[in-house]
Amino acid sequence: MLGRMSTEISAQTLSFLRRGQPVTLHNVAPDRTLLEVLREDLGCTGTKEGCGEGDCGACTVVLGEAIGGQLQYKAINSCIRLAHSVQGMAVWTTEDLVSPQGELHPAQEAMVQCHGSQCGFCTPGFVMSLFGMYQNSGGGQGIDRAQASADLSGNLCRCTGYRPILDAAQQMGSLPLPPGCGVNEAATVAALKKLAPPHTENYLRPTTLASLLQARAAHPKAQVVAGTTDVGLWVTKMHKRFTQVLDVTAAEELRRVETYPHHIAIGAAVSLHEAYAALVSERPQLKTFAQRFAGLPVRNSGTLGGNVANGSPIGDSMPLLIALGASVVLMRWDAKHQAVAHRELLLEDLYTGYRANVIKADELLCWVKVPRPGAPSPQPSPASGRGGKTRDFANEVPSLPLPLAGEGWGEGSPEFLRVYKISKRFDDDISAVCLAMRMTLERGKVKTISIGAGGVAATPVRARQTEAALLGHAWNADTVVTAIAALRGEFKPITDMRASAAYRHTVLGNLLQRFWLESQGLQAINLESFSMEALT
Repeated sequence: MLGRMSTEISAQTLSFLRRGQPVTLHNVAPDRTLLEVLREDLGCTGTKEGCGEGDCGACTVVLGEAIGGQLQYKAINSCIRLAHSVQGMAVWTTEDLVSPQGELHPAQEAMVQCHGSQCGFCTPGFVMSLFGMYQNSGGGQGIDRAQASADLSGNLCRCTGYRPILDAAQQMGSLPLPPGCGVNEAATVAALKKLAPPHTENYLRPTTLASLLQARAAHPKAQVVAGTTDVGLWVTKMHKRFTQVLDVTAAEELRRVETYPHHIAIGAAVSLHEAYAALVSERPQLKTFAQRFAGLPVRNSGTLGGNVANGSPIGDSMPLLIALGASVVLMRWDAKHQAVAHRELLLEDLYTGYRANVIKADELLCWVKVPRPGAPSPQPSPASGRGGKTRDFANEVPSLPLPLAGEGWGEGSPEFLRVYKISKRFDDDISAVCLAMRMTLERGKVKTISIGAGGVAATPVRARQTEAALLGHAWNADTVVTAIAALRGEFKPITDMRASAAYRHTVLGNLLQRFWLESQGLQAINLESFSMEALT
């Protein structure tokens, strides 16, 4: 991408650490990407632009943030990350890994020894993802092939076939770390504390919930961002410009996952990676689906709250959350009472049309509440109407997690949950259809059923007619046939670049059939059950 002149948009100072030293840049427009700043202002041309939309991983860099006095590392896509979002963080590019004497970091040396590079364009991105794995595993220890494959799913290569790169991921932990290649974490944390606070004229990044909501009330036209995994595309692909940006990710209260007796509350600033880790801890069967939600760099940047607020009809979080009975909490600053006001509504009631919702100009989506296994699904208050109900979070005290209920089909089993993602590529791809189903049985009949669907309507939707065709009926083949017809008739999907309307119509019914077959004990009917080892 050619550099974009920013003189028409007022700018501000950006400060972060690089190689342990502070970097301060002036006149950085609020809508410039981190990739632009690295390549054009700092000359870090090892960081490449491939797709410009967070798909290929050639632009991967690693961020370090001091949390609780410890440095946490995240590999992210710099092409769709706004530069000012790394204010007060440490940034590593591929140029930063080599020692002062020119010796390679183990992540780089392993790629050389395992012949993990051919044309070389994607190599810096792979190296940075490997560096993130190296730091997070305590020096590359204990990385197996499954973890390497999952963590590298956001990096694409057209040459090597991935085998030598996966070999490098496993080998780097056995290589020596040359002097000067390591990270002095204590010194880095200390240096981060000394960075100058940001100037907050055009890129607003409040550190408390109250100040965030006050900023929203004062600047209702500011572009709200979280991980910018979607807004970044508006900048790189649609060439949109933003004179003012409001970033929710620094508000301390929204950076937490809180556990209550009947639900977990995921703050709007919690990354997708952390949010799905919380969901998987409650429901381990979601692990494969969680890893298929984009690549790790996207999950490290994007947030669950941002994904929900964005409301894309092909966003994978919403069908699952709808099936789980999730609700959202919208908050605003009440100037009259000088306090935070809020309302709560079921997630499926958030949307009014294509990328349209009921969030008001002075409101922000602050929490996503997900019922825990065995907990009753929330229902809207009779008096609340579409506007939703309110709830006082101050009186809800976190508790220790409840014992995880087992999954099965016997009497008393709390739920049977499946979520299916259909895409052209198994990893790091956008869904053509996503279908999530959660059901409980009692005496052989469907006691509860909730179904969320994506890719079949203008918004993420709940399949209410199909639920009605199942609820209270015997769970047998005849009931399933009736429900399949209801599901196929409930939506009118469109034809686009990902799939035809006819394909989506057919797949919807097929996925419900799969759900039925899995309930009867059939396992090897989808790619999640496929194993190369089983063929050898």
